[in-house]
Amino acid sequence: MSLIGKEVLPFKAQAYHNGKFIEVTEADLKGKWSIFCFYPADFTFVCPTELEDLQNQYATLKDLGVEVYSVSTDTHFVHKAWHDSSEAIGKVTYIMIGDPSHTISRNFDVLVEEEGVANRGTFIIDPDGVVQAIEITAEGIGRDASTLIDKVKAAQYVRNHPGEVCPAKWKEGGETLKPSLDLVGKI
Repeated sequence: MSLIGKEVLPFKAQAYHNGKFIEVTEADLKGKWSIFCFYPADFTFVCPTELEDLQNQYATLKDLGVEVYSVSTDTHFVHKAWHDSSEAIGKVTYIMIGDPSHTISRNFDVLVEEEGVANRGTFIIDPDGVVQAIEITAEGIGRDASTLIDKVKAAQYVRNHPGEVCPAKWKEGGETLKPSLDLVGKI
């Protein structure tokens, strides 16, 4: 069952953010764009490369009005320890949510129950708290955070321009489509 078009389910979790522990709930997503980036575990191999890559795109995402949340089934204490001991993770300034109860991972349907860890899942969430895009990969396949920029811009464009859609490889300022009977069979 797809989560596209569905509102994020309620949750409450502890997170590590810029030297502090904070609480995060689904209410924090309202009013702004959000990205949830699930990954299997702290102190692993592919995960720090992905989170560092996401940090490299964070300023651009913030400029687009997007808040970023990384999520694993580790605790917020483990996130702090990883942040303090890893050169790559030490660069992270976005919110790192701990999900030891697995509530959020289950809500987003990325939990690998037998292992107690999350699959690699990326979710773009609109200001109403509704999921607009999903990417899920197997444990050994790292993601490229730069692809999020165009996806967010397309999602924002479609939201702000009802009746228009963005074709494949759409870039900001590019042509869009207005679905109609006239276009059927013409593309």
